[in-house]
This record gives sequence, C-alpha cells and structure tokens, in this order.
Amino acid sequence: MGVFVPPPSASGRPPARGAAAGSPPRCASDGDSPNSRFSAWKAQAREWCGGRSWLWRAPLVLYFAWSGLRRLRDPLAADLFGGITLGVHELGHLILASAGRWPSVAGGSLAQVAAPVAAGWVLARQRDWFGITVAGAWLASSLFGLAAYVGDARAQELPLVGLVPDPIHDWNWMLSRLGLLDRDRGLAALTRGLSFAIWTAAVIAGAWLCREMALWKKAETRGSGTES
Repeated sequence: MGVFVPPPSASGRPPARGAAAGSPPRCASDGDSPNSRFSAWKAQAREWCGGRSWLWRAPLVLYFAWSGLRRLRDPLAADLFGGITLGVHELGHLILASAGRWPSVAGGSLAQVAAPVAAGWVLARQRDWFGITVAGAWLASSLFGLAAYVGDARAQELPLVGLVPDPIHDWNWMLSRLGLLDRDRGLAALTRGLSFAIWTAAVIAGAWLCREMALWKKAETRGSGTES
C-alpha cells in the first residue's frame, strides 16, 4: 500500500522549499527504501505545516526539552505527563486483575508504555505530525519513570502508590521470579537510554515542525504583500 503525498500546490499554500509548483504527487510504496519513505513523510509533514500556528506549539516543544533535561538530572522529577501515566499504570493493573498473577502485576508497566504508543499510532493515521511528537514525548516520559521503577527493584526505596493498602513492588516481584533481580540497574539503564533516544527525536521533530510552520507563515505573508 502506498502513502500519498499531495502535490505542493494542492492546498493553495506556497510550494515547499525545493519543490516546484505543480509537481506530481509522490507515493511511498512498501518496496521503497527507508530513505525514500522518510523523504515522503518529510514532504507530507512540510505540507501539513502550511496554515498552522507555531506560536503555541513552540513553547510546548521548549517545555519538553526542559523537562527532559530535568529528568536526566533527577529521574524522579515530575512532569506534564506524570499524573496521566500513573492513572494509566493503575488502570492496567485493574483491567488485567482477573487474567492471572503475571498479567496483573505486569499490566501496569505494559499499560503505561502501550498508551502513548497507541496515541501515536492513532495520530499517525490522522497525519497529525505535531501530535505524533507529543505522543513521543509522553512515551519518553513514561519510559523515564519506568526506568526509575525498574532500577529500584532490589532497593525498594521508592514510595509505592496503588489501589490496595499494601501494594507490591511490580518489578521486584517480576525480576525475582525471572531470576534477574541482580540485573535491575542494567535493565533500567537500557530503558533510560531508549527513553532518551525517543525524547531527543520528539524534541528535534517538534522544533523542525515549528520552524516549517514559521516558514510557511513568512512565505504566505510575503506573497500577500506582493499581490497587494
């Protein structure tokens, strides 16, 4: 199945830089190379930026950058996504409570990772490119928090919040039964590295989209001035 990229002039907006007005639409097919697919997605994202405001999106990207740097210094620092991530985590336990002990214990961590992934998938189907970066920032935040939880499996020093009076430490329980309790810090480091990579990609992509929105606005303003 191909991914259709509208021609630059289809919306009446200024053509994207480097693209000739009236150029034929491009399609990224399943057999295309990764580079050609990336180029097609980039062209779609640039076209999507036309007519959209960067003014309220740019502060959000700056917040994601600041909060990520803050989490690097303090893995337990709270952020915009903390409350919803905690709620999703507990909901995962609740939904899988009747599925057996393992799904019930693992359900919280699975849910807090699956929720931002699902949000990103829905937004990708809608071609909401900035929304995808927000979902990526949420996933990075969730993984940052999860890394702290995994790394605490042996020490069990983190305060636990749960739906029962005396909640268990999910990762102490799971890693103990897998015989991997002594690997908790290594697994936490891997999770933290993945979260850092996703956070970096989300911030860079968000900043690029804001830049493209600003360039579209500048081109439209210049075109209006020329016509007048």
